[in-house]
Amino acid sequence: MRSHVAELAEIRRQVLAGPSEKATQAQHAKGKLTARERIGLLLDEGSFREVEPLRRHRATGFGLESRKPYTDGVITGWGTVEGRTVFVYAHDFRIFGGALGEAHATKIHKIMDMALTAGAPLISLNDGAGARIQEGVTALAGYGGIFQRNTKASGVIPQISVMLGPCAGGAAYSPALTDFVFMVRETSQMFITGPDVVKAVTGEEITHNGLGGADVHAATSGVCHFAYDDEETCLAEVRYLLSLLPQNNRQNPPAVPCDDPHDRRCDTLTDLVPTDGNRPYDMTQVIETIVDDGDYLEIHERWARNIICALARLGGQVVAIVANQPQVLAGVLDIEASEKAARFVQMCDAFSIPIITLLDVPGFLPGVHQEHGGIIRHGAKLLYAYCNATVPRISLILRKAYGGAYIVMDSQSTGADLTYAWPTNEIAVMGAESAANIIFRRQITEAENPHTTRTKLIKQYKTELMHPYYAAERGLIDNIIHPAETRETLIHSLTMLRTKHTNHPTRKHGNPPQ
Repeated sequence: MRSHVAELAEIRRQVLAGPSEKATQAQHAKGKLTARERIGLLLDEGSFREVEPLRRHRATGFGLESRKPYTDGVITGWGTVEGRTVFVYAHDFRIFGGALGEAHATKIHKIMDMALTAGAPLISLNDGAGARIQEGVTALAGYGGIFQRNTKASGVIPQISVMLGPCAGGAAYSPALTDFVFMVRETSQMFITGPDVVKAVTGEEITHNGLGGADVHAATSGVCHFAYDDEETCLAEVRYLLSLLPQNNRQNPPAVPCDDPHDRRCDTLTDLVPTDGNRPYDMTQVIETIVDDGDYLEIHERWARNIICALARLGGQVVAIVANQPQVLAGVLDIEASEKAARFVQMCDAFSIPIITLLDVPGFLPGVHQEHGGIIRHGAKLLYAYCNATVPRISLILRKAYGGAYIVMDSQSTGADLTYAWPTNEIAVMGAESAANIIFRRQITEAENPHTTRTKLIKQYKTELMHPYYAAERGLIDNIIHPAETRETLIHSLTMLRTKHTNHPTRKHGNPPQ
């Protein structure tokens, strides 16, 4: 028995050491950590339990028969983050460049199935060179199994992809199917076809980072939700995000004790938002003032910046916040903002996170590019997401709420549980100036002094149809509140709505707009 135990100890040592010290030094020279170092940063110390560490490939030919390292280039298992179970797989770039083969894929399939069975989050630490060419179509089939499981787990358990190296070709689709994508600047890239192929086909010359780096996907394509300068910060933020998410769609997000008083007045809000609807302000300051300790996590911070999607806590309970950002494009809804908010609302609905919508929206962005780009189709995605959501939904109108954008952003008529407004609200089909030009066109045109007449009629329209209490008088909002009472009002409302639905659907079904 002792000899067998000694043999096992030696094999374990080889597994933990990896292929060679030279390979480890090469990984570090690129500014990247090894797969085990990454897992160590992600999980609670000493909590990792590995699955199939002794797995080896069975492929032959093309030199593979003489190279059969343990793990086959991917480390899989489970551990805890702040005491809660999570499952993880991490590509080991030191072994076959982290490329996916049959055994490699089978290990990933197994850990994905385990995560779904256990009802716990799945985190992938991606640093691989795509399909293993030496194994041919078998490797490609492995990706199909991953995609199928990503889709099966969607909306059931949180899925987080952390990009820590290259991710090319079909391998890029798995992260795109997950709930959140993290990237590290300079070292991680995602693209379907690399710079060499792009140059050969189109003649365009571009670098790897210019084509699919973290900043490109965080600000331009919208593929990446979070981008950081180093792996340590990135993995710490993954841990923070997990603290705001439930284990699965049958549980609620974890609550924490709250030292920030529930009835804390937010007096600074009274002067923060200008009464003049044409003057911008920073909506993030409103969010910071309202939420617990001013702490929130913004999703897709650099993409579609005219709308804000964030996770925060109110009274210790996790909430989602969707808010227009008047500092960018006056807070209008456009194609990208609609898509960003729609996906966020659907994710929050799947994982039982109450949604608070802060409105200051002048409408949809007009223009040929928007119409031809499908603003109707994309706006319908946001409308569908809100109408389909069964979690507690509270909307607050800070200032402008015009036209279809007002209806789309969780109005009472589309099913918001509670709708509040500040006394600065303006709810209307459109702004007074544009409305007056349409309604009173003949009077203005035929008047002796068109400018004076137009000014008078605009004032009349505002007085009769756009005063702050017009919607309240007709029951279209539940109450007008003092801005300083916003935090207290929202927390009391969330407490009442906490038991809105106790039987969570196993999975949402439907046919969302494409």
